[in-house]
Amino acid sequence: MSLKDLFIKKQQYATVRPSVVRNSKPQEKPTIPSGMWVKCDKCNAMIYGEDLENTKHVCTVCGYHFRVNAKERIKILFDKDTFKEFWRDLKTTNPLDFKGYEEKLKSGKTDSKEAVVTGVGQLNGINVACAIMDSFFMMGSMGTVVGEKITRIVEYATENKLPVIIFTASGGARMQEGIFSLMQMAKISAALAKHDEAGLLYISVLTDPTTGGVTASFAMEGDIILSEPDALIGFAGRRVIENTIKESLPDDFQKAEFLMQKGFVDSIVERKNIRACIYKILILHGVRNNG
Repeated sequence: MSLKDLFIKKQQYATVRPSVVRNSKPQEKPTIPSGMWVKCDKCNAMIYGEDLENTKHVCTVCGYHFRVNAKERIKILFDKDTFKEFWRDLKTTNPLDFKGYEEKLKSGKTDSKEAVVTGVGQLNGINVACAIMDSFFMMGSMGTVVGEKITRIVEYATENKLPVIIFTASGGARMQEGIFSLMQMAKISAALAKHDEAGLLYISVLTDPTTGGVTASFAMEGDIILSEPDALIGFAGRRVIENTIKESLPDDFQKAEFLMQKGFVDSIVERKNIRACIYKILILHGVRNNG
């Protein structure tokens, strides 16, 4: 047998009839329902969706705190079915006729109609006024409606002698509204000053991210300032600061832990403990159960 004959026989042996190929069915891939598994943004671990809900959206492997919307924070903080939302239908206009702004307002990935939800709820029976910023609505940017709603809830708290809790989560002032957005910094701060003059308590809870004009105003004006672990907190961006001072910044710069070392944050509280922590602060400051 020649070497050529050997190759011919091997070729004939390996031939598959076309009809077999046409009639064969592709192997079916297993289907995984959307949302069943979630990838951690920090450690890349795959987390079962139900496990993530049970831990209040905190990674079961590394403890990373996922960003949550206002609806979820209300569920975590308040006694069941006690939160009453105020001014839900307050809507912004387009004062500068900014192109595409109306479409942007409709593209939020949350149930919230604006970047903040305001209202009153009970925490272990104690009535508290609350504003919860929602980073899933235009990155929690502060526009005129955000400023108006926060100002109103602070004024309501002053009139009704209630403590105020504000959860911050924002990319800063809303550029589509220009100077109208920046005016909200002074507006909210003025309302908080009157709340303070009335001898009432204001607790600020910083969450990831809290930046820009929000940090430069009401976020850092709390009588007690708390933060979630590893939250980004700052005014200008890291790159802007490095280019301005011509120096490299520490790796943990603008993280909650760094700010606590410098005295800007009173305590870092894990999400699972935030309800109990705030309740203790209320009791220590003489805020009593409404029952």
